[in-house]
Amino acid sequence: MATSSDEMKMQPTWRRFEDGNHVWEDLTDQIFNQDRSHKCPTYVHKTPPCQGSCPSGEDIRGWLAIVRQQERPPEGLDWREYAFRRSTDANPFPAMMGRVCPAPCQDGCNRNELEDFVGINAVEQFIGDTAIANGYRFEAPAADTGKRVAIIGGGPAGLAAAYQLRRRGHACTIFEANSDLGGMFRFGIPGYRVPRDKLDAEIQRILDLGQIEVRLNTRVGRDISVEEIERSHDAVLWALGCQSGRGLPVPGWADTPNCVSGVAFLKAFNEGRLKVTASKVVCVGGGDTSIDVVSVARRLGHISKTHPNELPERVIRDGYVAHDAAVTAAAEGATVTLTSLFKREQMTASEHEVDDATREGVTILDGVMPVEVIKNAEGRATGLRIADCAMTDGRPTPVEGTERVLEADLIVAAIGQGGDLSGLEQFDNGRGLIDSDKFYQVPGKAGHFVAGDIIRPHLLTTAIGQAWIAADSIHAYVMQEEHKRRPKVDVHHFNLLEKMTEAHLAPETFEAEKLGDLRGTSDGNWAIHNYEDRSGAEVIPHEELYLGHFNYVARNLRTEEVPSAEEVLGHFHERVMGLSEAEAIDEAKRCMSCGMCFECDNCVIFCPQDAVFRVDKNKRTTGRYVDTDYSRCIGCHICADVCPTGYIKMGLGE
Repeated sequence: MATSSDEMKMQPTWRRFEDGNHVWEDLTDQIFNQDRSHKCPTYVHKTPPCQGSCPSGEDIRGWLAIVRQQERPPEGLDWREYAFRRSTDANPFPAMMGRVCPAPCQDGCNRNELEDFVGINAVEQFIGDTAIANGYRFEAPAADTGKRVAIIGGGPAGLAAAYQLRRRGHACTIFEANSDLGGMFRFGIPGYRVPRDKLDAEIQRILDLGQIEVRLNTRVGRDISVEEIERSHDAVLWALGCQSGRGLPVPGWADTPNCVSGVAFLKAFNEGRLKVTASKVVCVGGGDTSIDVVSVARRLGHISKTHPNELPERVIRDGYVAHDAAVTAAAEGATVTLTSLFKREQMTASEHEVDDATREGVTILDGVMPVEVIKNAEGRATGLRIADCAMTDGRPTPVEGTERVLEADLIVAAIGQGGDLSGLEQFDNGRGLIDSDKFYQVPGKAGHFVAGDIIRPHLLTTAIGQAWIAADSIHAYVMQEEHKRRPKVDVHHFNLLEKMTEAHLAPETFEAEKLGDLRGTSDGNWAIHNYEDRSGAEVIPHEELYLGHFNYVARNLRTEEVPSAEEVLGHFHERVMGLSEAEAIDEAKRCMSCGMCFECDNCVIFCPQDAVFRVDKNKRTTGRYVDTDYSRCIGCHICADVCPTGYIKMGLGE
């Protein structure tokens, strides 16, 4: 988990050795006679835990190194654009994800062991916003392959797949049932969290790759058959998402008009149809969707005199009915309550989102469960009966004697989402979802692939990561290539050979006919010497870092415009303000570059034999900053002990 707010205020006290244990036993034997081990340093690249925790598989350490000005861009390319290109290799939505991703990368950050995680989201937002402001475009795609892929769904997974497929030269057709692209970005998250101008810019940048046909208001299985799509496309990717909300499993919920799902509530709001809500709103949830529901409800407010056609549930359920904009002028504040099965500290919603909702005037009742919907003679809900909740064998159980009723004019269930596969029953696994194998193929359906929530509802970043792997699988399928084995740590890794090639330092081609058998030599420039890449198999833990190198540096926090309970009505301004360029650079410098050299010079300074040395400037690049003269090395392992990033291992020799 991320560092607690109390721990963030403490000065770091970490040392490699415990206080008082500062004298090596048998110093001569352990340091100066270590040459008997025949162990000398080698340089080992491992994946940092931020990347290992990122479902999109972003090269986070890489683009942080670029922003901090440590990794240099190719000649003629500005570092800001270089950071954008590196970050979007995995995820084409840096401006969006920098705002809304719950950032499992930050929970995994090794800097949590020191004082506080690196603000990865904040730097990613800076990269994305800078790219939009500067008009950066994606590089031209590869030559057209003549293959065309159908993508069913234009949400995060579908758009990310279109991006990855176009980079490989394949044409795409996106079939979208809604009136616009964006999926949950557009219809599931309020505009004050996802600014629509920036969302549109990031979508348009994908479409600008060309050869991406978009067919809006087209539902596969209703407006066009699967067989038609199969005939006109070489492969199909199902990225439908889950836009059907689950109802409460309690008596009185079914067919009650003013009981609606959180997904439907947010969609009506994001389409601009829902402009006011009810006087008393109760939302059952505890996740991020429920926080969005209650925050929107507080912003919308209600009107006292409502025509039956303007009841909020009528707008939410109909799909075509919309409030007149004039009704907002008479809006008054709504009483909004959020209930959660779990205690506040166990709620799946982000902690700061829960805090913001409380500041905005939402009442949060944690550790309670819904028991029954109370209805009047007309069949409308007037309240929700709840009770304190105890977990019995992993199942919520009401505590006897704790029942009470929350008055409600609108009850919203935000307890999960499901797929809608009507007309596509052949793909339904019995749970309203589509099955997938490890390559994101649909089992038993050759040429059909799947990504995103329709496999299992999860994070936006998860859907984007699945789309990348699915695009790889689709490419192999349409090009009739064998599926490559996926690495154990399946993310976008730094590649030293590619970096050296980019810096015009690639090894020379070895021609055995001319040069003979030179196995074992370290003199020729035919390979990358004393380097091992374990990034596809290992994530580097904090125990392998020399944390004593790092000082306490407070995180650069983004400012947030969170309205108070008195200010929230009608407040739809963007909530999270991005870092300035100077702040983004400063925050990126807090990255400890786990598993990769960041040119601190510790190994050079502390080597007692002067065996470790800096590579000549004209041969230096990221990952090739230091080298070792093995004729001088005695295997004392001081360089490995003082390496902050864990990049040096005593790996050569017996």
